[in-house]
Amino acid sequence: MTPTSTRNYRVTIVCLGNICRSPIGEAVLRDRVARSGLADIVEVDSAGTGDWHVGQGANPRSVQVLDAHGYDHDHTARQIDESWFADIDLVIAMDTSNFADIRALIPSTEQQVELRMLRAFDPALAGIPEPDARLDVPDPYHGTDEDFVLVLRMVESAVDGLMSILSERIAAVR
Repeated sequence: MTPTSTRNYRVTIVCLGNICRSPIGEAVLRDRVARSGLADIVEVDSAGTGDWHVGQGANPRSVQVLDAHGYDHDHTARQIDESWFADIDLVIAMDTSNFADIRALIPSTEQQVELRMLRAFDPALAGIPEPDARLDVPDPYHGTDEDFVLVLRMVESAVDGLMSILSERIAAVR
């Protein structure tokens, strides 16, 4: 989908509980959108497919890795449901399980939303069809601090690729 003159282009990044991977993705994408001068046109948020952490802040290790790398963030976990798709242009799944859960929600809405996996935008992974486990951003929840850094690096590479596509989409309608 492309942005219209009546509303902003909205991107929602989704993981399982909305406390580890998707808050990192949201912070990185917001940073890149702001740096590119598109913050007035592109809205970024995140959600989880599960409800375990609704209302909570981001995982402390997600906060730590974002702070250590200079990313602004302010996060409260939410759960995505069918009602969201009326306002989303692009929904980005962190792994194949999230992709399947989101895809199961979309058909019942009759909305036109694009569903992609985040790492499909990483130029180093070009050509891998979605969904594919090779595109998964692993859940660091039960892992080490280094796993959170690895997630950040994966997200940064993919978001940089995503930004070139978003910039093209925005330029096409400006």
